[in-house]
Amino acid sequence: MTTPAPALTPGVRDRTLALAPEELPAYLYDLTALRAHLAEVRAALPERVELYYAAKANPEAEILQALRPYVDGYEVSSGGELAHVGKAVPDAPLAFGGPGKTPAEVTQALELGVQRFHVESVYELHMLASLAGRLAPQRRIAVLARFNLPVDDGSLDGSSLAMGGRPTPFGLDPAQAGEVVTLLTDGTYPQLELRGIHAHLASGLEAPEQLAVSEAVVTWAAGLAAHHRIPLTEVTIGGGMAVDYAAPERRFDWAAFGAGLARLADAHPGFTLRIEPGRALTAYCGWYATEVLDVKHSHGEEFAVVRGGTHHLRTPATKGHDQPCTVLPSDAPWPHPWPRSAAQSGRVTVTGQLCTPKDVLARNVPAPGLRAGDRVVFGVAGAYAWNISHHDFLMHPRPGFHFLGAGEPGAAGEPGAAGEV
Repeated sequence: MTTPAPALTPGVRDRTLALAPEELPAYLYDLTALRAHLAEVRAALPERVELYYAAKANPEAEILQALRPYVDGYEVSSGGELAHVGKAVPDAPLAFGGPGKTPAEVTQALELGVQRFHVESVYELHMLASLAGRLAPQRRIAVLARFNLPVDDGSLDGSSLAMGGRPTPFGLDPAQAGEVVTLLTDGTYPQLELRGIHAHLASGLEAPEQLAVSEAVVTWAAGLAAHHRIPLTEVTIGGGMAVDYAAPERRFDWAAFGAGLARLADAHPGFTLRIEPGRALTAYCGWYATEVLDVKHSHGEEFAVVRGGTHHLRTPATKGHDQPCTVLPSDAPWPHPWPRSAAQSGRVTVTGQLCTPKDVLARNVPAPGLRAGDRVVFGVAGAYAWNISHHDFLMHPRPGFHFLGAGEPGAAGEPGAAGEV
């Protein structure tokens, strides 16, 4: 059974109903709701924990700008993100992560003055050192070595997406720790400074599992520093805080997580801890609004075909879930001379316009009497939605974009009115 979406904010409801059919589908982002959520997250975190936003979750410039008063920096993972985030939030601290960095991207990052490099391999370490020696000889480049650390207490078992704790292409094998530490501390690469350790092992973890993973990472980093007798000052413990699409009203327990991080920080006063969430910060501020084009009956089931589809909102197809949604009946007169199709049963499956049976947004949606012309609004669409979708498949029109609440007090760097694209 499909779970209803979180309650629509008044602005999202009003804008959805006000849009003309040809203006749909559209993404609507409530920046007021985003700021309120970020203020709660920030208040839950102890002072010695830095908050970086993983820009890959949603890189819309208006989102990045709305986040700026609440985050310490941004984590980027490509040359494209480097350029885009640097333009959207000038002078904000950036950390460059991700596997497979190219020499051109590392060159770009050095020229832009990126503050942190998350080094993923020995090859990458050699490349960074060579380019830094040539392009930034007067600077010492801060390096956080990313390790794929084992976690044996079962805390990764509930992960929806594991990047560590098992064979993966992410990070260094712990067996390479000695080699990496030597290269960064014996004078081989004086232009590089080993600042700390980075580990992002999994996504989709609740607060207790996140704390267990965080403690394992920090304990390992402390052991590494003690074994090699080197000063480490930073430990990045990644992101991956759970977002439950089946129960969107249930949120990650930031208060419990923050309290646990405070205890961990107190136990390791020499470390600055850093987290890099993405989805859990922006998912709840975004909606994908569309219109029912037709309601069809097939072999005892009913299907509502809507404008757009998974080429705009790929999340349900990628994660294999039903996107939570809300139906807004239209009170506009039916404008066509042909009959208006309508659901006969209490539940429908909502599909898009693509020529594939995989173009399913939500199954068994409770929608008695759903008619062509009604609106359907999909929630929890503020992260890994439009930006990961296969936009050009079948070459349908792209959705509109509406940013509600831009220019409010505290919205540093944002335009003075609600932005639309």
